[in-house]
Amino acid sequence: MGDTDDCIKTERTVFVTVGTTCFDALVKAVDTQGFKSELSARGYTHLLIQMGRGSYIPTKSTGEDGSLVVDFFTFSSSIADNLRSASLVISHAGSGSIFETLRLRKPLIVVVNEDLMDNHQSELAEELAERKHLFCARPQTLYQTIATMNLESLLPYHPGDAAPVAKLINRFLGFPDD
Repeated sequence: MGDTDDCIKTERTVFVTVGTTCFDALVKAVDTQGFKSELSARGYTHLLIQMGRGSYIPTKSTGEDGSLVVDFFTFSSSIADNLRSASLVISHAGSGSIFETLRLRKPLIVVVNEDLMDNHQSELAEELAERKHLFCARPQTLYQTIATMNLESLLPYHPGDAAPVAKLINRFLGFPDD
């Protein structure tokens, strides 16, 4: 009788976001059969790709054959619900996407777009990876990152308290303490 419960798979979604840019290298990296197979092997059931301005169209899948369910969209007025419902987030290196995901305490892999000029975003991603808040990858190393990641090794991100700094600046500018 309990056998039917064993067949029901809990939905575990990997959400990929490229923001408002074109980051076809990331979309192509997550659209490979090897990458999708690795996600399935790790217990993920769905892959949802926000592909932005990219021209590469990933392959959709209904998952009827037991494979990963894959869907995509270009833009949304808000990706907050996608982030909240994700079991894992794979994101471009934009600070807004990074900090919104970390605030939600979601496991995060940041993929640096090496095609951007003066790529200051990589510095943020690499620093947060060094502090063990996220994993950092490049499109060509993303599969290896997924294959070897240990989500238990990630540490929660705790934003700093800006109040003491603001108070110091206010004093310096001559404003009264509140």
